[in-house]
Amino acid sequence: MSEAKRKFGFETRMLHAGHIPDSATGSRAVPIYQTTSYVFEDTDFAAQLFELKQYGNIYTRIMNPTTAVFEERLASLENAAGAVATASGQAAQYIALSTLLQPGDELVASAHLYGGTYTQFVHTFKKLSLTVHFVDPADPMNFEKAWNPKVRAFYGETIGNPKGSVFDIEAVSKIAKSKRIPLILDNTFATPYLCRPMDFGADIIVHSATKFIGGHGTSIAGALLESGNFDYRHYPSIAEPSPSYHNLRFYETFGHYGFLMKARAETLRDVGACLSPFNAFLLIQGLETLSIRMDRHVQNALAVAKFLNDHERVEWVAYAGLPDNPFHALVKKYTPKGPGAVFSFGIKGGREAGKKFIEALQIFSHLANVGDAKSLVIHPASTTHQQLSDEDLVKCGVGPELIRLSVGLETLEDLLWDLDQALRATSR
Repeated sequence: MSEAKRKFGFETRMLHAGHIPDSATGSRAVPIYQTTSYVFEDTDFAAQLFELKQYGNIYTRIMNPTTAVFEERLASLENAAGAVATASGQAAQYIALSTLLQPGDELVASAHLYGGTYTQFVHTFKKLSLTVHFVDPADPMNFEKAWNPKVRAFYGETIGNPKGSVFDIEAVSKIAKSKRIPLILDNTFATPYLCRPMDFGADIIVHSATKFIGGHGTSIAGALLESGNFDYRHYPSIAEPSPSYHNLRFYETFGHYGFLMKARAETLRDVGACLSPFNAFLLIQGLETLSIRMDRHVQNALAVAKFLNDHERVEWVAYAGLPDNPFHALVKKYTPKGPGAVFSFGIKGGREAGKKFIEALQIFSHLANVGDAKSLVIHPASTTHQQLSDEDLVKCGVGPELIRLSVGLETLEDLLWDLDQALRATSR
């Protein structure tokens, strides 16, 4: 009697999924296929490739062997049917939503979103005749209340940026299923190590792989993944004949890969926001240490949050790992290993104190990124939102006192020392 096929553990798949040693050279590491294009066997084979009747490499704007390993490995870690890598996280969400939606469609999204996502939804999507309604995700019923027959998807972030709210995936997924629409989640801050949203009913996941997946601040990248469980037969964008492929019906032809095939063969092809093979190689290196890094990130973040929570120069701390946080119960359900390493706190003294604090830090790097192995900090009121008044800052949920931290892998005692001396500098 043959044994059942083994389900390998997360760390094993982190290191091996999507790749076997190179048959030509025996290379254990994934080779970098730094090429734009590929020689076809003959004209008939080339024609079949372009008609999507044969699987193979055509052009690196659409697919690449190095990038394919990254896509398959990430899909394995997220328990997804497949993935499409992109040039950035912004590109991933744009390709996912523009593949799914048509002019006149609407989207209900969490209001707890990365600023770049908010801008893309409000301004760029408006040009495409798409309307986005923003709701407070703290109450899942807000998605139900905002729904109307034109709404074709719900959207949120597993861990909201920058205030660290935790999305109630299962509750919103049930509402989405009752409306026969997909739930799309940005899983950047959690990564598949801390949370796999598809296990709780999410249908599409997007990542800014620039952050914790890459892990070292070297590569801009994104990815979109699909569960393979959603029925797109009532979505014209996926189910109806595609004029650019001689009226090919993607969902009828490719089944549970239909959405991803459409996203790759049409949207990615036409938008051109592809990932470079070299960056794909660097992201693979990041994935190989993901669980080890995330354990340390979370360990340091919780200790930093507790320290700040007790500091005399701090007004508040918004980290869902703290027991008194309103999202702590959801952490136990969705991110039991911890709610990531990016969170915000309020510094006493507002905008001016925030500037002094930033300038006094010695270990935390002041820049507009998160998810690096190194600890990072930004004070939106004096940088990304400096043009706004304190009143306007409060209206958009970013007060003049808000500081966002991305806690890295440094020695914990050094991080606490740096934060303490910088906080004390604000009172001088």
